[in-house]
Amino acid sequence: MRVLVIKTTSVFEKHYKKLPQDVKDKAKDKEQIFRKNAFDSRLRTHKLHGKEKKSLAFWIDYTYRIKFVFLDEGEVLFLDTGTHDMYE
Repeated sequence: MRVLVIKTTSVFEKHYKKLPQDVKDKAKDKEQIFRKNAFDSRLRTHKLHGKEKKSLAFWIDYTYRIKFVFLDEGEVLFLDTGTHDMYE
């Protein structure tokens, strides 16, 4: 699925600013892959469970993730970013 529009929440923006610079650089690279195909195997996109079951996430790297939801065809909302602890 090709992603044309990415919107962000204020929580995502706040947490993104706090990421280390090397993680931000990786996130930009992964975003380019995400825009072409949200389910590219390099992203390890997966559905979340429990109270987050309407959300999905993809890996920036082994430690950091971006949590998102699909809004419309080709449009997503980045909800949050951070380590696996953001799910708690």
